[in-house]
Amino acid sequence: MDYQQMMRTLTDTAVHVALKVVGAILLWAIGYWLIKMAIRLVRKAFQKKDVDKTLQQYLFSTISVVLNAALIVAILGYLGVETTSFAALLAAGGVAIGVAWSGLLANFAAGVFLLFLRPFKVGDFITAGGVNGTVMELGLFLTLIDTPDHIRTYVGNNKIFSDNIQNFSANRKRRIDLRLQLHYSVDPNKAMEVLKQEIERVPGVLKNPPTEISIFELSPTGPILAVRPYCDTNDYWAVYFAVNRTMLQIIDEMGYPVAEQHFVLRRPSRKQDGEATKAQSH
Repeated sequence: MDYQQMMRTLTDTAVHVALKVVGAILLWAIGYWLIKMAIRLVRKAFQKKDVDKTLQQYLFSTISVVLNAALIVAILGYLGVETTSFAALLAAGGVAIGVAWSGLLANFAAGVFLLFLRPFKVGDFITAGGVNGTVMELGLFLTLIDTPDHIRTYVGNNKIFSDNIQNFSANRKRRIDLRLQLHYSVDPNKAMEVLKQEIERVPGVLKNPPTEISIFELSPTGPILAVRPYCDTNDYWAVYFAVNRTMLQIIDEMGYPVAEQHFVLRRPSRKQDGEATKAQSH
């Protein structure tokens, strides 16, 4: 093979490879755009059908993973890689990875159960996996929760599914549990009557069920009242703080004394000191 023929062969090969690479890049760009377009169309269709947001996020994650994997296989096939062998290799690798990453598969399985059992949905305020916050997304492996101080927290689905879940948004009404310390000089029955009347006027406090006020326990400084108004779940914190302000205003307006615990320290007399010293000497 002479020099010119060798150069032509190298040039043809380089052009062929360059065209393949350019074609693969174009295929990736077009495929990526089509995947985004498909997900966008599915999202719009779901929004028109008013499909639950939790199910939407889970399906979008699944569709994205499947379509991107199909795009990679298509590009490898275009480049001349034997996709059948690649698929077998991918399956074998998947088994190996699945054995090594059993926790990842556990999170995936837990996510499926959470999706169908529906202990919570996107937008609910929950306590799960040791985290309190609002559910932003239920993903394939992780659940995204925004805590009240606006920290995005990622919790494994299996940790949530294997632990207790408290859903504060599930019920429309919620009870607020408060305590109020009274002085012993205050008539608790009169105080409870006034408190009940004023608290039921607080915006957001429900008339049904009615506000519950009773003596919770007796302390050295006076009786402690249990104050339990009900409110709409979405108004919980606003009503919580409003009721606290109302109780403070009532105590001030009624002139109730502050409940204080007093201690009296008595110094023993000289006679008692002498008797104590004599008893110790014996």
